[in-house]
Amino acid sequence: MENTQENPLEFNSRIDLKNLQEATERIKTELGKVIVGQHDMLEMLIISILSNGHSLIEGVPGVAKTLTAKLLAKTMSVDFSRIQFTPDLMPSDILGTSIFNVKTNEFEFKKGPVFSNIILIDEINRAPAKTQAALFEVMEERQVTMDGKKYEMNPPFLVFATQNPVEQEGTYALPEAQLDRFLFKINVPYPSLEEEVQILENEHSRKDKLVLDNISPILNAQEIAEYQDTIKQIIIESNLLKYIAAIVDNTRSNSNLYLGASPRASLAIMNASKALAAINGRDFVTPDDIKKIAPSVLRHRIMLTPEREMEGITADKVVQQIIETIEIPR
Repeated sequence: MENTQENPLEFNSRIDLKNLQEATERIKTELGKVIVGQHDMLEMLIISILSNGHSLIEGVPGVAKTLTAKLLAKTMSVDFSRIQFTPDLMPSDILGTSIFNVKTNEFEFKKGPVFSNIILIDEINRAPAKTQAALFEVMEERQVTMDGKKYEMNPPFLVFATQNPVEQEGTYALPEAQLDRFLFKINVPYPSLEEEVQILENEHSRKDKLVLDNISPILNAQEIAEYQDTIKQIIIESNLLKYIAAIVDNTRSNSNLYLGASPRASLAIMNASKALAAINGRDFVTPDDIKKIAPSVLRHRIMLTPEREMEGITADKVVQQIIETIEIPR
């Protein structure tokens, strides 16, 4: 007689996540044709899409920040716009400008490159403050107000921005209000020795083939919207909501920090934790999801005291200490 007893560790998902999981795996496979390693960056970028949040990607030159964002956009059948930020870039170069039409004797608004679905802003800290500030409204409210008229962005609307952490000359640090509009700040490390060898081998065998030609589209705008709605249905217990609130609240009274995180950070941790649970095939959030997501959400929203900065303490270390000190709900 066969043993039909079910595995007690298995569970039946109350939300159908099969298509969402398959789509994320296919995206990872497509990008894996070109990108070697960088699994954490890929996962966080996929989570930011599912959570409908923007991402700031930080890493030294040459670690495939821009390439990854371009390839990720290629896996989606939506409009893509790349804006290279430079010191002479003006707000109108991004948002658009009103042009006088001689035939109609009226001004017409000519939309700028920000009117797209996936926006890649390369070297966001290269443009001065007035140009950076032009993104405030569109990143938060997904609309542009020009000459008193409101222009709404077509969903999905996501900004991926890159910046270099070591270069100071010719750069303009992003203000806290701008940083707070990014769901994640993703730190991109150097590849390992084995990964670097693989990069060289791939480039050698590719010959003259363009890397973008290898990528096939996986998702369209409607599917992205459906998956974003699915993420909102993921279950999170009230004790985990208290856990998130306790982590964020600790940043406001922590002796190592000059500036703590806002309620926007709490919402970001909750939404991104739901997305992480979903791509792992779970319809509920666990404390481990929150612990994994918290550093990427908080590292750009907190400011160290000058004393801790001089001691070489990093924002990530403080976040880790906070997570370790707060009791995990059972």
